[in-house]
Amino acid sequence: MKVLVADDDEEMRLLLEDVVASCGHDVIVAVDGLDAWARFERERPALAILDWDMPGLGGLDVCRRVRAGAAGSEAFVVVVTAHDGAEDLRGVLDAGADDYFSKPISPEHLRARIVIAERRIAQDEARRRTEAALAKAQWLAGIGETSIALQHEINNPLAALLGHASLIEAGLCEPGEEAELLAVIIEQAHRIAGVVKRLSALRNPESVEYIQGARMIDLGTKGV
Repeated sequence: MKVLVADDDEEMRLLLEDVVASCGHDVIVAVDGLDAWARFERERPALAILDWDMPGLGGLDVCRRVRAGAAGSEAFVVVVTAHDGAEDLRGVLDAGADDYFSKPISPEHLRARIVIAERRIAQDEARRRTEAALAKAQWLAGIGETSIALQHEINNPLAALLGHASLIEAGLCEPGEEAELLAVIIEQAHRIAGVVKRLSALRNPESVEYIQGARMIDLGTKGV
C-alpha cells in the first residue's frame, strides 16, 4: 500500500522511510507540511505518518486537512511527536489522528506500530466492503418491494382502463355507452396517477408484508 512519510528532520525521515519500505510498502516522502498535504492529495495514501512540528504546516494541521477532504475518512493517520503531555496527546486525537508515537522511537517499535495500522486498515476496508454489499442488497430489495407495491396498486385500475379502452377501440360498446366507458377510463387513470404521486412523495417508506414470504413498500399516506 502507499504510505506517506512526512518529517523535516532528515535522520528521522530516513528511519521512517527505511522501516516502511522494509514492511513492503510504497513510500511517499515529504519534507514539510505543505509538501505532505500536496502529496496526500495527489497520491491518496492509505497510511500517513506525520511529524507534529514541521515548517509551513504542522502535522496536526495536515491531519485536519486530510480529515476534511473527500478521501480523508479512509486514510489512517499517525502523528509522530516529541510532546507527551496529556493535553498534547488529546490534541492529536482531536485533530483526527488514529494513532501517535513519541520520539525517540526504535525501528522495532515503529515496525510494530505499522503492523497495527495495517490491521486497522484491513479491518476498515473489510467493513466498507460489507457496508457496500449490504447497501446494494437493501437497494435491490427496495426495488423488488416497490415493484410488488406498484403491481398491487396499479394492476386492477390498469386492467379496467385497458379493458374499457379496448371496447371503445373495437366499437363494441352499446349506443350511448361510450361516455360511460370514457368516464371509467378517466377515473382509473386518476387512480394510477394518485399511486405515482404517493410514490414520488414518500419520505419515510415502510415495508409491509404482502403475502407470506413477500414484502412490499407501503404506498399509503403514512410514509409521505
